[in-house]
Amino acid sequence: MTLKEKYDSPEDGYYVERLPYETKRVCLAVDLQDDPELIAKYKHYHSPAAFWKEIGEGIRKAGISVMDIYRVDTRLFMICEVPVDTPFDEAWNAQSRYERQDEWNEFMRGCQKALPGHKLEWVKMERVFELPK
Repeated sequence: MTLKEKYDSPEDGYYVERLPYETKRVCLAVDLQDDPELIAKYKHYHSPAAFWKEIGEGIRKAGISVMDIYRVDTRLFMICEVPVDTPFDEAWNAQSRYERQDEWNEFMRGCQKALPGHKLEWVKMERVFELPK
């Protein structure tokens, strides 16, 4: 059993592979519709078996090295990492240039709803704590 297989649950935590270059992290949030069928659909299409290969390829081509999504109830939390010299907004927006990205985003928007006070989009989050070294 690999470490990734061993540490892949909310109870035991998730394995994190460090990249061989320095990155910066951007965290984002959006909500899901409060509908068990739509939540199941969202989770299904983000599973390894159903995830569209072109989407992952486009995300990487755009310059995003890491993209993880976590869920609690209807709240989604995304962690993205890009090389330190890559402007995040440029990488985020560049995804739309690649195959099926716009189709995927429209498809996923059908499962999502805006955070209170925001438009329907992933919203950048502010870091409020970092464990001191």
